Amino acid sequence: MNNELIIGSHVSFTSNTQLLGSVEEAISYGANTFMFYTGAPQNTKRNPINDNLTYEAYKLMKENNISLENVVIHAPYIVNLGNLENFDFSVSFLKEEVRRASLLGIKNVVLHPGAYVKYTKEESIQSIIDGLNLILDNNLDVTICLETMAGKGTEIGSNFNEIKRIIDGVVDKSKIGVCLDTCHLNDSGKDISKFDEILEEFNNLIGMDYIH
Repeated sequence: MNNELIIGSHVSFTSNTQLLGSVEEAISYGANTFMFYTGAPQNTKRNPINDNLTYEAYKLMKENNISLENVVIHAPYIVNLGNLENFDFSVSFLKEEVRRASLLGIKNVVLHPGAYVKYTKEESIQSIIDGLNLILDNNLDVTICLETMAGKGTEIGSNFNEIKRIIDGVVDKSKIGVCLDTCHLNDSGKDISKFDEILEEFNNLIGMDYIH
């Protein structure tokens, strides 16, 4: 059994080096995985994927024992499926982000569920569900992982019940998962020193298979 710790951090993804540059940065840290945005996290400007750079990145990953299965894309923070006013744009953008992940061979895209801003929480949760069902209606091998949130402002997803309600509403459950953000769990009031109890609560309510 391989008990090697899989650890990495956010790395950059620039237009001129793309995935190759991300791999090089991760290796410079001694990491064996990494997470990145496919463009700046504060905007939705995206450059076309360069297949040659992707191929070179694959070779470098293989040489350094970095598994593509463990690499994660993070969707930008400014996309909010819970905001009904920008719903069409958010769905369109995230569809493209999933397509870009597929082009890069990345199987997991982490997403902040959204915030209800000036709508009711119920309306926004339904909006998130509706949006995910549109985004995941494809034949791509990409999973969207809902990130557990701290609960600041009107954030949705700061408790497991809200995450469960979203998952319950998603039609293709093979393409939905969860990213357990331990910092956010702590900020939301969970006692991280009792992590086994947190996992047991999650398993009883949602199921460990959803943790990606």
